[in-house]
Amino acid sequence: MSSSTEDLFPALRSRLMARLEECRETREEEILRMIDDLLLQAREEMYIPLSARGELRHMLFNSVRRLDILQELIDTPGITEVMVIGHRKLFIEKEGRLYQWDKQFASREKLEDIAQQIVAGCNRIVNESVPIVDARLADGSRVNIVMPPVALEGPVITIRRFPEHPITMDQLIRLGSVTEEAAEELHRLVAAGYNIFISGGTGSGKTTFLNALSAFIPEEERIITIEDNAELQILGKENLVKLEARGANAEGEMAVTIRDLIRTSLRMRPDRVIIGEVRGGEVVDLLSAMNTGHDGSLSTGHGNSPRDMLSRLEMMFLMGMSDVPLAAIRRQIASAIDILIHLQRFRDRSRRVAQIVEVTGFDTQTGEITTRVLYEFEEEMTVEQEEKNACQKEDGLRRKTGTVIGRLRKRNSLSQTEKLVRAGFSLCGTVPGAGCGDQPAVL
Repeated sequence: MSSSTEDLFPALRSRLMARLEECRETREEEILRMIDDLLLQAREEMYIPLSARGELRHMLFNSVRRLDILQELIDTPGITEVMVIGHRKLFIEKEGRLYQWDKQFASREKLEDIAQQIVAGCNRIVNESVPIVDARLADGSRVNIVMPPVALEGPVITIRRFPEHPITMDQLIRLGSVTEEAAEELHRLVAAGYNIFISGGTGSGKTTFLNALSAFIPEEERIITIEDNAELQILGKENLVKLEARGANAEGEMAVTIRDLIRTSLRMRPDRVIIGEVRGGEVVDLLSAMNTGHDGSLSTGHGNSPRDMLSRLEMMFLMGMSDVPLAAIRRQIASAIDILIHLQRFRDRSRRVAQIVEVTGFDTQTGEITTRVLYEFEEEMTVEQEEKNACQKEDGLRRKTGTVIGRLRKRNSLSQTEKLVRAGFSLCGTVPGAGCGDQPAVL
């Protein structure tokens, strides 16, 4: 679009807003008709190329009916993250890399309007009294909003986009995130009702992996999902109940927490309870659910390693019940969680399973939770991208560059096999009655 037509946008938008204030009819068709009339009038004042007219029409409609310039990013395939810092700076993540976008909001007030529009769409509030809120867009994208006075440069909006269609375990295998052998083992563990916890850093793919694992749950089972913001994409399950927490109202009342939802879910006859993510005292109720007959529960949390995740679970438990001895907390964790899956984002920006760990019990002598590594990612080499050099020098340090090549290798066999036996699985194959030959049975 030329600079002359760019200059047209503010004036046309002002005229459009004036017409909308005079007209009670706000249907999309009527708004588009108004925009077409305005563009027709503008053509009489100056020449506007056909391509520019189409872009102006799109921009005007997005500015009054959707998310203004953000809508273009939301509609662009391949963008996984949108980051807004005040009305002048926007960054995007695409293919694992960050880029600054060359567009900006017309004003700080316009960005504040967009923030209010987003939170209103999921019945939440954000203002100076409640400056931080989590929300979601209509397409399921996760949104975090921080408003002034907490955000010093104006509203900060971070949008995490998810694939239109959930990524399956087969796709993760093809992408190299997990091996076929490990995926088959996880298939057995999920189907047999092992309690599984997924850990990893921000952007490591925890939600994506949880979605893929949920496909292994038998179709006849009743599943209840509990989330702060509904973003799980569990498909093919008819008996599925989705619950979402609710923040407090303007008076600071009427909140419905994750803890509230976990407790009420246990009265809803669940076979499985899936908690999107645990961050605090709700761990108490999650572990209680896992320890009271709701086998096969799944959840995720932020952690740097499986051992670090166990320590964080202890800390979160203390946030919910501070008067419980540490040894008792560790016993609870050890008896509730069967498997820890740790995901990692590697230096080449790939997301992979770094470890699959079995929680084997609680050592009364040391007072520690005992674990056993089942699978572990082993880096073999680095394939260079573009440059031939195996290392590059930065600030006096040398580091490997390029694509990380490695494999998730099996270290040990599962030791706690009771649930597999009760579910009718062979300890050698993946289906009842499978033999113990070199070739594993296929589920």
